[in-house]
Amino acid sequence: MLKRWDSPYTPGRTTGLWWKLKVEPYTTDVVMIAAEPGHGKRAGLLTDYTFGVWDGPALVPITKAYSGLTDQEIAEVDRFARRHTVARHGPVHEVEPLLVFEIGFEAIQASTRHKSGIALRFPRILRMRKDKKPEEADRLQAMRELLEKVEARR
Repeated sequence: MLKRWDSPYTPGRTTGLWWKLKVEPYTTDVVMIAAEPGHGKRAGLLTDYTFGVWDGPALVPITKAYSGLTDQEIAEVDRFARRHTVARHGPVHEVEPLLVFEIGFEAIQASTRHKSGIALRFPRILRMRKDKKPEEADRLQAMRELLEKVEARR
């Protein structure tokens, strides 16, 4: 965020005093491994997704994302998740790892919370990758290398 030193804080979208500097996001291709119901108007749909990357032959969770799809895409993914549920853990539907998505994110950091050891900051779905097979999604090693590059710049 850039702002004039003498600018007052004002509610709403005041222009000319503050500027939001947007950076090009990092991106990665991930596989959807779980879905759960959203909140509010999306409470009846599976709209909150967990995504994984490959660590050898297994997918490990790396992030969750809730935004970026159109209503039509949400309906499509909801139908897929319900038809391809392989296990239930409370409200969470573990799904067959068949759908690939491109995720954009602002930062990457080490994490003890995720099995991958990595967390993506401010993730959002950029698009469904119908042109990619699940085995073409990114590898954990590539994400570790990105983390190392980012940490080296700090």
